[in-house]
Amino acid sequence: MIRHTLCLLLFLKICFLNAQRTITISGEVKNKIGKEVILDATIRLERSSIETETNNLGEFQLITAYKGEFILQISSADYNTKRIPIFLGENNIDLGSIFLDRDMTIEKSINLINITDEELLDEEVNSNALALLQSTRDIFLNRAAFDFGQAFFRVRGYDSQYGEVHLNGLPMNKMLNGRPQWNNWGGLNDVIRNQQYTNGLEASDFTFGGILGNTNIDLRPSGLRPGTRLSSSMSNRTYNGRVMATYNSGVKDEKVAYIISASRRWAKQGYIDGTLYDSYSAYGSIEYLLNENNTISATAIVASNRRGRSSAITEEVHEIQGNRYNPYAGIQNGKIRNSRERHINEPLFLINYLRESENLQLNVGVGYQTGVYKRSRLGYYNAPNPDPTYYRYLPSFYLNSPIGANYESAIQAEEGFLKRPQFDWNTIYEANTSISQNGEAAYVLYDDITKDNQLTARATANINFNKHSDFDVGLTHRQLYSNNYARIDDLLGADYHKDIDVFSETLNDVSNEVNKLEGQIFNYQYNLNGNNTDLFAQLNTHYNRIKLFVASKYEMVSYQREGLFRNERYIDNSIGKSEKVKFSNWSVKSGAAYTLTGRHWVSAHAAIINKAPVLQNVFINPRENNAIVPNMQNETITSVDANYFFRMPKLTGRFTGFYTRFQNTTDVNFFFVDSGVGSDFVQEVITDLDKLHMGTELGLEYQLSSAVKLSLVASVAKHEYASNPFVTINFDTAGATEDLIDISGSKFLGPSAVKGYKLAQGPQKAIAAGVEYRDPKYWWISASANYLANNYANISTITRTQSFFIDPETQLRFPDATDENVRKLLKQKPLDNFYLLNMVGGKSWLKNGKYISVFASINNLFDTTFRTGGYEQSRNGNYGQLKQDNLSGNPSFAPKYWYGFGRTYFLNFAFSF
Repeated sequence: MIRHTLCLLLFLKICFLNAQRTITISGEVKNKIGKEVILDATIRLERSSIETETNNLGEFQLITAYKGEFILQISSADYNTKRIPIFLGENNIDLGSIFLDRDMTIEKSINLINITDEELLDEEVNSNALALLQSTRDIFLNRAAFDFGQAFFRVRGYDSQYGEVHLNGLPMNKMLNGRPQWNNWGGLNDVIRNQQYTNGLEASDFTFGGILGNTNIDLRPSGLRPGTRLSSSMSNRTYNGRVMATYNSGVKDEKVAYIISASRRWAKQGYIDGTLYDSYSAYGSIEYLLNENNTISATAIVASNRRGRSSAITEEVHEIQGNRYNPYAGIQNGKIRNSRERHINEPLFLINYLRESENLQLNVGVGYQTGVYKRSRLGYYNAPNPDPTYYRYLPSFYLNSPIGANYESAIQAEEGFLKRPQFDWNTIYEANTSISQNGEAAYVLYDDITKDNQLTARATANINFNKHSDFDVGLTHRQLYSNNYARIDDLLGADYHKDIDVFSETLNDVSNEVNKLEGQIFNYQYNLNGNNTDLFAQLNTHYNRIKLFVASKYEMVSYQREGLFRNERYIDNSIGKSEKVKFSNWSVKSGAAYTLTGRHWVSAHAAIINKAPVLQNVFINPRENNAIVPNMQNETITSVDANYFFRMPKLTGRFTGFYTRFQNTTDVNFFFVDSGVGSDFVQEVITDLDKLHMGTELGLEYQLSSAVKLSLVASVAKHEYASNPFVTINFDTAGATEDLIDISGSKFLGPSAVKGYKLAQGPQKAIAAGVEYRDPKYWWISASANYLANNYANISTITRTQSFFIDPETQLRFPDATDENVRKLLKQKPLDNFYLLNMVGGKSWLKNGKYISVFASINNLFDTTFRTGGYEQSRNGNYGQLKQDNLSGNPSFAPKYWYGFGRTYFLNFAFSF
């Protein structure tokens, strides 16, 4: 009996050992042209967790116990990824020499930020996140970045605050609005190429992440190609010229590596009239290898970006002046001068320690950022509005007169607008120097300034327990001190400015001198302090065909305002510290992937994320008082997605369905309104707002031949308001009592009936078909035809409240304000659908170890005119006034729109050695 048992155990052991017999895949990776070996190339068995890298001889060995058909993927920076079908049976596999082609389209990736993010107007009007996607090879995301970006398409309709950006593992999203400020490292394309991107809710080993995805930019010199790279660009987009130079020493004596990089970008004006561009960037990083497993690095980035801004315009203005028109700019002494410029200069300093061993990777970093963010504007005080598009200066003002249309005056207004469409600097100087002003300024050019000082500390650890599981954990603390104020930049010929509110005749600062000079702070001054601490943990497991992860995050956030001016309109609530606003929340997400075969696999993810409101939505009117939005709540995000992937020898693709619901969001807006309850400049607070995002994504790529590749991508989605949020308006009470909306300074307007209206989150339908040809002689060209549809302007919430029905004269409901009439008047209309054709091409040469490349792109080849977005004006906040304004079909307070660029080009030359 014992002998039989022993034999049975021996037989089972042999079977088990045979079942677990491993196979070794080996080979070496080389450059196809120069035949030199490629170090640190990644060799990965697709749809598994098994991967390795080439050694200093370019050789690799990958050991696996899998059996059956698989795809072996070989990839390296600046080279085309190679995918080799293999069959894992009983014998080891020696692949010999594997040759990789240099990626001829690498210039396309290097210049991505310049042809997408650089075209965005500014973060006040656009929150596009497509620059996040420059490191991905996913066909859908790649097309979204390169082709849909010019139409302000947003992946899944998400704001960029829901995607995280890290530099060397340190988070870069701003506490004020939650968004990354790409201008902080703009122009440094050569050194931000080494990126790790995770899409959507996928597991990330460096952060819990956002629902849009996460990007970590590795700035260490050892992770980038050594050598020198020089490049020069020409364009007619946001800038006209760019020069850039980068030198990477490589690792010297196996101890030290360093990089220096600098760039300059400029334009007297870009595609839009009067939009100057003046930017320089400099970067330096040094890395010291303590030993084989430990490194320490120090990095400094200085990027200054000065840029002329442009404005959204009504269709009336567009029809008269075209899509290049900019009302902010005019001519002074023969030179273009823009009244609204944005200047960002916020240097970054990073120190990182990295430990890498077989079972542990530890990354500890500290970052410090300081600097200024300035936005200029022209203030006017008891003087005519200098904006040439002010509604009283346009034909529609005379067509919509309550006493009847005045066509003669409308024609005169149009002729005057055609003759004098630009900002009139001479008239402004004449007004300020007139005898009647007695030295007091009627117009003042000033800067709204934010001076941030932020300290960030972060530690992450990636622990490999065994071949089936690993664990990621990270702790982050951020501390912000932000000083905000207005400063007089130019008195425009006057001697001084009287710092009062002209509507209420009250002082902005009762504690200091009322007359202000150039260079002095006026109007407002306050500090915002923020603290954010979060801890995340993630467990990853993988067994044969299935991979699972679960992640959680705990976050603590606090905000506080400190007023530095005692404002006469808020004498008891403007100076000193506000109460601290605190939030704490948990978030959790999980996902699974299952390999059907070596070429087909599926995945699904789900998350419940609780998120504190961003700082800009906490205080109602931070420039003037300490008032806090009442009953503040954490924002709750519920999101799920399901994905199907396939990788055939010639056809690869992805199909995704997603559903996301945002709950309890808060928003604060500022505008002048003639509402049913009265007229005033108000701060509109929107609370309990829910939003729904759902849709599908498709990306297909077909290798028609060794030289020709076809692609098809599509996104069909629905982004809409999912609740009727509450609206409260706030205002000062310094005016005459009979003119006040409410003596308390606040008026609750109840729910706004916006549920079912579409969100202004870019085109909700986007389709692109592309073809690419790569010639064996190292030139390539591609074209893509794009169709974008279902885009909407942002709606006014105050016009959807019950106050809209009230006649401000009688305080009774307008007799003809029936539900049907109101519904017709407030009907949301989509923007026009449109087609765009884009072309990209390039050529490269390798001569005696020196690499020369040319890259060119033409966007919107047929010069299509299209609107990228816009917003309804809230001035007409009651039914009677809005109805009257729309009678002529050309309303004075029509929606304002941003228009996309017409035909534009980008040309880049690069020389590497």
